[in-house]
Parts: sequence; C-alpha cells; structure tokens
Amino acid sequence: MNKIQQFFWICSGSSVEILKRCPTDANKYIGIGATIFFTGLLAAISAAYALNTVFDNLAISIIFGLVWGAMIFNLDRYIVSSMKKSNSRWREFLMAVPRLILAILIAVVISKPLELKIFETEIEAELILMEQKLFKEQEDLVAKRFDSAKIQLNQVIAALKQEIVDKSNQRDELVIIAQQEADGTGGSMRRNLGPIYRAKKADADKANQELQALTQKNQALIDQYYRELMETDSLIAMEIDAMGRQRLSGMAARIDALNNLTKKSEAIYWANLFIILLFIAIETAPIFVKLISDRGPYDDRLESHEHVYHVHNKEKINNLNQKLKENTQLFNNESDNHIDDQVSVKNELREKMLKAGAEVANETINHWKGEEIERLKNGQRDKHDPITQPKATK
Repeated sequence: MNKIQQFFWICSGSSVEILKRCPTDANKYIGIGATIFFTGLLAAISAAYALNTVFDNLAISIIFGLVWGAMIFNLDRYIVSSMKKSNSRWREFLMAVPRLILAILIAVVISKPLELKIFETEIEAELILMEQKLFKEQEDLVAKRFDSAKIQLNQVIAALKQEIVDKSNQRDELVIIAQQEADGTGGSMRRNLGPIYRAKKADADKANQELQALTQKNQALIDQYYRELMETDSLIAMEIDAMGRQRLSGMAARIDALNNLTKKSEAIYWANLFIILLFIAIETAPIFVKLISDRGPYDDRLESHEHVYHVHNKEKINNLNQKLKENTQLFNNESDNHIDDQVSVKNELREKMLKAGAEVANETINHWKGEEIERLKNGQRDKHDPITQPKATK
C-alpha cells in the first residue's frame, strides 16, 4: 500500500519527501495522482484503437498507444504540478485558465476514438449508407460525361419517330376523306364510288406507300441509334465496374458517420455530448481540486522549501559575484604591478645601455688620443690627414 501511495504521489507531480511530513494532504494528492494516471491509461487505450483503424496492426497500435498515453500522462502531470497555491484566489484562477483550456483540448482528443468504439454498431450501418451514396455519386459523375451524346441520340430518335407519326396521321386523314366521299358523309355529300372517290382513294394509297417507305427508312435509323445508345450504356457500365467499390473504414469516415448519426438521432447526440463532458470532467478534475482546495501544510512546506532554496541560491550567486569581483580586482592590481615592473626594467636597461655606450665612446676616444700622441712623438704624420701635413709652398 505504501508503494502504491508513493506511486500516485509521484503521478501527481508533488514532492514525496514533503508529503511524508504532511499526512493531512496525503489523500488529496493520492486522488490527484490516480486521476492523472488513469487519464493517461485511457489516452493510451483510445490512441491504440484509433491507430488500429489506420494501420490495422495490433503491435504497432499498442506501441504507439503507449507512447501517446505516456505523453498525455506527462502533460497532465506537468499541468497539475505547475499550479502553486497562493494567497490570492484571483491569481490562482488566472493561472488555471490556460491549463483548463489545454485540459479540455486533451479531453476532446482522448474521447473521440472511444466514442467511435462505443457507437461502433451504429457507425458501421451508417458507413454502408455512406458507401451507397458515394457509389451513386460516382455513377452519376460517370454517366454525366455521356449525357450530351445520349441526349442527342434520343432527340434524333424522337424526331424520326415523330416523322412516322406525322406521316401516319396524314395517311389516316386521307383515308377518312376517301371513306367519307364513298359513303356520302363528306366531300361532295353524294354516296358513290365515282372519279372523285377514286382520286381521293389514290391520294390515300400514295400516302400509305410513302408511310411504309418512311417507316422502313426511319426504323433502320432508329435501330442504329438504339444500338449506339446500348453501346454507350455498356461503356458507362464498364467504367463503373473499373472504378471498383471502395469501402469506407478509415478514421475520417467513422468521424463523419458519427457526425451524421448525431444529426439524425437526438439520443445519439446527447449520449455523445455526455461522453465528451465526462472526459472533460475527468481531465479537468485535478485542476479544479487544486483550485478549490484550501492552502494546506504541503503548500506551506513547499513554499518554505522553495524560499530557502531561492535564498541559498541567491546567496551563492552573491558570493560568486563577490569572489569574481575580488579576483578581478586582484588581477587588475597584479597587471598594474607587472606593468610598473616592466617600465622599471626598461628604464634600468636603457640607463645601462646609455652608460655602456658612453664608456665605449670614452675608451675609443682615449685610445685614439693615445695613438695620435704616439705618432707625433715618433714624427709620423698621416699623409691623408690634412692637419698633420705640412703646408705647400707657393
């Protein structure tokens, strides 16, 4: 039990060492940690199901589901652990707002795959209807490409049939006129089979012959155009068969099907809404617990611990800065002394060089004087020296 308790403390993002000294706050952080842990577990299950519909591979789905669940767990843990209790409710609320927005977003993302699993039976039935509708739309698009040709053929066939009908009506009218002339109900109003009747009968027979010829001619054209229509229908059927019947089974299609179901059924709409609200409540529960709970011993000890750390860290930084300042000053002093020593050495060297140069010059002059005196004593003159040469006589 102690290990489980510490595990949930770790899940809540709190300090285990401090919580051990705050037994009154232990249960609160156990609840917070358990909520965060099970939220991550639900996220892993949800992601595994969603990825299984995409990859159709159980091993890959489980691996990526665990990675997703660990990421959500870590994110929830950070959201809760980063909230610090203060003496201002307004400040705490401002701190909680962005965390609540992020928690709601995570809840919606987690809940969607589980909604698809809960309404799986209804979604499968809706997907069949969507497939049929999509297939019908594809058929209509293919048939639409041949509409102009079919319309033109039907118009030509209708015109040919109308010619036959018009000619048939003309023939029937001439036959009626000849009959009326024969029985005296029309024409000359005399009942006889005289020349007038024979003339009208000849017109009726001629019209009948023309009707037969026109019918034979137009019917051949009509049959030809009907064959072209049948060929067009066969071509449409072949293109439709070549397209194949695509099955809708992806994540996007299932979400679309669920959306259609919520529009059609009010019961599914409310059930879906309550599932989303349930996940939002689970995801935001740790934040609300920390937000509405009073400041406890754990918060006081945590603040004291952080204050001591900040003071110690600040003092350490100040000491380092002071030491750095002293080292800098010492270095500057040593640099100044070193420069002074260098100047002194240079001055002393310069004096030695000047003194040595003067000594060398004096020795050179003395040596030259000695040589000149010695030559004068011996009566030697330098023939190149104008001073020692005698003056020329004029």
